[in-house]
Amino acid sequence: MTTKISNWGNYPIMEAEINDFSSIVEIDEILKTKKQFTIRGSGLSYGDASLAPHILSSKKYNKILKFDHEKGQITAESGTTLDEILKVIVPKGWFLPVTPGTKFITVGGAVAGDVHGKNHHGEGSFCHYVTELQVMMADGQLKMCSPQVIPELFKIICGGLGLSAIILSVQFQLKPIKTAYIHQKNIIADNLDEMLGKLQDFNSATYSVSWIDCLARGKRLGRGVIMLGEHATEEEVITKHLFKTHSQPVVKAPFYFPSFILNASTVRTFNYLFFNKHKIGSQDFVVHYDPYFYPLDFVKNWNKVYGRRGFLQYQFVIPFEQAAKGLRIILEAISKSGMGSFLTVLKALGKGENTLSFPMPGFTLALDFPVSDQIFTFLDKLDKMVIDLGGRIYLVKDARMAPEIYWKGYPNASLFKEQVGQLDPAHKFASALSNRLQMI
Repeated sequence: MTTKISNWGNYPIMEAEINDFSSIVEIDEILKTKKQFTIRGSGLSYGDASLAPHILSSKKYNKILKFDHEKGQITAESGTTLDEILKVIVPKGWFLPVTPGTKFITVGGAVAGDVHGKNHHGEGSFCHYVTELQVMMADGQLKMCSPQVIPELFKIICGGLGLSAIILSVQFQLKPIKTAYIHQKNIIADNLDEMLGKLQDFNSATYSVSWIDCLARGKRLGRGVIMLGEHATEEEVITKHLFKTHSQPVVKAPFYFPSFILNASTVRTFNYLFFNKHKIGSQDFVVHYDPYFYPLDFVKNWNKVYGRRGFLQYQFVIPFEQAAKGLRIILEAISKSGMGSFLTVLKALGKGENTLSFPMPGFTLALDFPVSDQIFTFLDKLDKMVIDLGGRIYLVKDARMAPEIYWKGYPNASLFKEQVGQLDPAHKFASALSNRLQMI
């Protein structure tokens, strides 16, 4: 039986048959009976990376197998969410080594996407802290791999979008913390030059992320707020509950918002209010980890705000040496188009470590655009700008780029295709993304 399904951006929507599994035996049976399928965890990638006519869902394969709270090492089945892991590790004085902007993704998804966070510039991606993977190959073989054991397999699985093997369990190293709180410092930047300069000045901060007003023009182009973070000490925290864990979402978007609500005028108003709120607000304070790392998790189903047509998250990275010129060109194009983004996030990245790693030393900008008749043509133009600047588009969030943009942006695309072909010659593992971009 098929059902209509989409990922977090609600675009595209596909008809798919979905099979759950809770044991290796069930996976093996699906391998034998299904000609081709993709693996899907929480479905929080924005585009079509985990969509296909046949989907194998890891949601029920979600046990924490081992937690050494002395050494800070944890092993979990691939369908376990970061949310579930945080509830176990934070009370014992540990935190995730790297986390994206939502805690509801699975650890399998974190590996398959080689996710990065606010600390990539200094501490790398999630897979940098993975010490062992158990996987099932296309022929049903079980294998263990790590940076030391079958490293070539490890590098193609990390960031490989589930196209080379089924991730069964993940063992990774945690980060020790003294409290569950973050010492946050907000810095106002009045234009792009000031923004990039201050980001470089505060490059030693453990966590760093910026919000940008994407519709600002002229002297205000690139203005925004830099939000730095460090794990707070006992002395900095007032509460006695030093290792308090997060709560579940308390607000829910009850329905899809009408499309007319999101327009250049409302985006411009939101950006103006957001910028000035931070400009006159507190600049140095202590906050729980939840609102710092996961501000949007506060609202369940916030993706419905973008309406039934859905939205596209567009994220790219360009090298540092091209940043001042490149970001100015791209932000000017966005501002002139009037197709602004409510959420425009700028971060610094370090080098990528795996075959299909998205990060490179440079700046990454992420924007959310409601799906419209004009947006696809506009993003095609931005794609060419990014490629000409020596950058690339984030695969985990993509839903529409052309194959040539992928092949130009990822220097290891040919190597990836060759290695996947050796591991899975029948292409048992495939997705709408891999088919669209001719990845395998």
